[in-house]
Amino acid sequence: MNANPNKYIQLKGDLISLETPIIMGILNVTPDSFFAASRQTTEADIDARLAAIAGEGGRIVDIGGCSSRPGGTDISEEEEIKRLEPALRLAQHYPELAVSVDTFRAGIARRAVEEFGAAMINDISGGDLDRDMFGTVASLGAAYVLMHGRGTSVTVQHSIVGGDLIVEIRKQMAERVYRLEQAGVNDIIIDPGFGFGKTTEQNYELMAHLDCFQIFEMPVLVGISRKSMVYKPSGTGPEDSLSGTTALHTLALLNGADILRVHDVREASEAIRIVKSYKNYKNNKTQESHVDTIRNQRSH
Repeated sequence: MNANPNKYIQLKGDLISLETPIIMGILNVTPDSFFAASRQTTEADIDARLAAIAGEGGRIVDIGGCSSRPGGTDISEEEEIKRLEPALRLAQHYPELAVSVDTFRAGIARRAVEEFGAAMINDISGGDLDRDMFGTVASLGAAYVLMHGRGTSVTVQHSIVGGDLIVEIRKQMAERVYRLEQAGVNDIIIDPGFGFGKTTEQNYELMAHLDCFQIFEMPVLVGISRKSMVYKPSGTGPEDSLSGTTALHTLALLNGADILRVHDVREASEAIRIVKSYKNYKNNKTQESHVDTIRNQRSH
């Protein structure tokens, strides 16, 4: 389904093909994530969420202990790991799920990988908030999600600026990819950062040009699940944006997304299957048309 069918990622020693996109299920162990239904604060709820992600087709679980929503409250490193530990421990009971930790702190990344076997670090700051992050990820041999953003979770709404958005993102990504590779990070995932320091219009511009990031020849992660770009056009809220999210997931898949970071795993799995069937049919018809053209040329 990708422009580059040889794309892959290494997770927990397994080489995972991304010829068919995969799903990263969101597990928030925070009291203030923007989508209230995604908050899991008891061990029973955490375990149920892990079981649902695994059972509905998820390949990765992204566990976050510090909300990145605009205006979110910052917490200490001690509080973040305190929130994460129960989920990281329970996730070890689901070996079919690779664990990603949503953190910008190198210390949290190290503990998550060394103590709990996490396979991936999802850093919304792109290394800006902890200068030790790149070297730490390299030493751990973990995969790294490199996200583009403007500002922190507290300042992001005031970081929106004009200019050529796609050029800006690609330029920043190229610089960070170089630094990551120099540090020794082998598995890098590109996340263009939907919703982070971008207007609704800019988010749709980014969706329309998502295939531009194929130039990096690295997996592309899309995180748009129930975000404001989904519900603002219809005047609703996160709770009423499942249909819109699925529609945007379909567009993302058609434009080259390799990993979908989602709240609703079953619906995202269905979108992947439907887009795969569509692309298979379209590719087969294109090949048939090409063969027919050659035959007609030879007959004249």
